[in-house]
Amino acid sequence: MARLDLRKKLSILADAAKYDASCSSSGTSKRDSVGGRGIGSTEGMGICHAYTPDGRCVSLLKILLTNFCIYDCAYCINRASSNVERARFSVDEVVDLTLNFYRRNYIEGLFLSSGVIRNSDYTMEQLVLAAKTLREVHDFRGYIHLKLIPEADPKLVEMAGLYADRLSANIELPRDEALARLAPQKDVAVIKKAMGQVRLGVQAAKPGKRDKIKPPKFAPGGQSTQLIVGADGAPDTEILDRSASLYGGYGLRRVYYSAFSPIPDASSVLPLSKPPLMREHRLYQADWLMRFYGFSAPEIGEGTAGGMLDLAVDPKLAWALNRREQFPVDVNRAPREMLLRVPGLGVKAVDRIVSVRRYRTLRLEDVGRLTRSVDKVRPWITALDWTPGALTDAADLKARVATGAPQQLSLF
Repeated sequence: MARLDLRKKLSILADAAKYDASCSSSGTSKRDSVGGRGIGSTEGMGICHAYTPDGRCVSLLKILLTNFCIYDCAYCINRASSNVERARFSVDEVVDLTLNFYRRNYIEGLFLSSGVIRNSDYTMEQLVLAAKTLREVHDFRGYIHLKLIPEADPKLVEMAGLYADRLSANIELPRDEALARLAPQKDVAVIKKAMGQVRLGVQAAKPGKRDKIKPPKFAPGGQSTQLIVGADGAPDTEILDRSASLYGGYGLRRVYYSAFSPIPDASSVLPLSKPPLMREHRLYQADWLMRFYGFSAPEIGEGTAGGMLDLAVDPKLAWALNRREQFPVDVNRAPREMLLRVPGLGVKAVDRIVSVRRYRTLRLEDVGRLTRSVDKVRPWITALDWTPGALTDAADLKARVATGAPQQLSLF
């Protein structure tokens, strides 16, 4: 292979990393170099942009150690049989890039993944060595996310958790049989075993009330995974069921959804076209409902056609349209759990309503001050001076509240 300069390697390996969506930097512990020691920080405003739950933007250097891979997963652009330009960073090059980008204020952390080279243990050793060098040699205190090689020795997974803020092992596909068919060298049981080890490590790192000596930190940002949408024919309800089981079984911080994108020289077993991008968006909205609004996966799937979420309306609105007998909801008396199910009301708006109604009886205009759009809320609530009447049961309500399909804007 011709020797590539660092700029060319960065171009190849940053582009190859774009298919992995699980690079959020939220939930980690706070570190900085304010005291004059070390370099970097896990906080601040800022190439890959990840957003924390409180809205902060964190810029990450998102790269692969290499896009060489001995695996031949049909859906992966970097598979062994793929005809793509290959490159590989050395550990020192990864470290130097991270530090130099940070010093120029381009990034605040590193997202490092890799194709599997030689074997799983060797690849994981290289990833861990990069993180270890940053932490111990350069006292780097910024954010580090490492992608796990699930087949690697458990001792390497344990070491990764000591140096990284977050770890992730991708389940890849909602159906186990699809993973066995499209990625024959991967074993879902091995992936789950690695995820289980991370969960145990995170739990063990939580100090007890009586512990005088705190245990060493282990992946304080937890772990995440990614599901490819539209590659194996699984409907949305099946994808959400898999996500719910992963949240419950492995304590994941996030499940990321990545719409399948056709790749050059693709296998004939893969779809010829990509799914609508709106489908990925609806899955993220449904995921949010499960994590923050008290919905279960079966509830979100109620009334769906063929197990697919409605692309015309968001999942909460679709659920409300299917459960009109539970509305309208009295904003002055309804429990918080029911207010969270009102279309147009977010978590912050509901908490404000619950707080304010202790001191005064809410009118519609009061609700309007606490939420972004009172028009979305009108059909679903009652207030001191407002009742929707027949609006809640109107036959054309969906048409009234649907925002319509997004339109691509033109530059000309």
